[in-house]
Amino acid sequence: MNPLQTLRVAVRALLRNKMRSFLTTLGIIIGVAAVIAMVAIGEGAKARVEQSFAAMGSNLLIVVPGSTTAGGQHGGFGSMPTLTWDDLRAIRTEVPSVKYAAPQLRTVAQLVSEDQNWSTSVNGTTPDFFAIRNWPIAQGAPMTESDAEGGTKVVFLGQTVADKLFGPNANPVGQLIRIKNIPFQVQGVLAKKGQSPMGQDYDDAAFIPLKTFQTKIQGGLQQFISGIIFVGATSPSGTVRAEKQIRALLRDRHHLAPGADDDFSIRNLTELANTQEQNNKTLATLLASIAAVSLLVGGIGIMNIMLVSVTERTREIGVRMAVGAKPRNILAQFLVEALTLSFAGGLIGVVLGVVAAQWLAGRYHWPMLIRPDIIIISVVFSALVGVVFGLYPARKASRLDPIEALRFE
Repeated sequence: MNPLQTLRVAVRALLRNKMRSFLTTLGIIIGVAAVIAMVAIGEGAKARVEQSFAAMGSNLLIVVPGSTTAGGQHGGFGSMPTLTWDDLRAIRTEVPSVKYAAPQLRTVAQLVSEDQNWSTSVNGTTPDFFAIRNWPIAQGAPMTESDAEGGTKVVFLGQTVADKLFGPNANPVGQLIRIKNIPFQVQGVLAKKGQSPMGQDYDDAAFIPLKTFQTKIQGGLQQFISGIIFVGATSPSGTVRAEKQIRALLRDRHHLAPGADDDFSIRNLTELANTQEQNNKTLATLLASIAAVSLLVGGIGIMNIMLVSVTERTREIGVRMAVGAKPRNILAQFLVEALTLSFAGGLIGVVLGVVAAQWLAGRYHWPMLIRPDIIIISVVFSALVGVVFGLYPARKASRLDPIEALRFE
């Protein structure tokens, strides 16, 4: 009997009991669907986390000033200016693992165009800030060192601010706006950045040269930085090394005794991203394990039904052997039946899994990312489950004594 005839006989046998065949494959269907849906949701969440942290910047460290202490109450990091401009220069020049370092001074102000106004954060910084944040210009020209050092009255708008002041799809480059009644020319519009993991709109911001901010918008603290320092390490693997080197440098510069607390804080967003990614992997592994149990239960169901089928069809097996069927033909027939059940269940499970993932993504606004390799692995694994759990019933059928089988009632 050739493989095509074996398949035809197996399918005909399965179709005699359609409901039983369907219920047999149900465990496989549920297991594969669960794998596809959970992995799709897990991979989508992972991609969103990676996208969110990529939007923050590459190889990013944030150095925050110390905290105030009054009456036993701590004001939190950033409430006490402890970082100086000399500290910033030292970080740039004395730490080998640092590629960029830029200050960010921030205030909230009303921006006014000819016929619109919008309240947003106004930030004073240098060109290195945009390199650290991987934030290119979509329209106009980028900030230059001459802008930062010359105190020119130019402004760079986030996409949200540009839309609010000039309308969607407008080109505001060259237009004038007023910040605290001081005229600024729009020199560029930044590319759309999106939201942070906490829901903050990165594009709802305006940026002006550092010196302009200090002289026109908000007076500084002379030698102290009234803001934070963004640091870009030379590589993703170098962020931990850069963090240690910056901490050692600042402790030495601030003359902190061994064992004394830092009067600053360094936030390593790469570590935070890795932790979040590891949490997602753990959750995805847990969900996939649960789905694998469903596949195992489905395989046991296939073995159980195939054993019942062998018992029910003992006389049929005897007749086949009596007319010339060899044990390997009987073995192949029952293996093909088990494989057909599991493979069909795998295909149905893939369809249901994709539909379930799309429904969950739309219903709860979750991200979703279908991985073709997971689909292939799930179908192949379901087929293997059918072969493994169908082997024992198939061997049992192939070893029946034809005479005893013909006598079976």
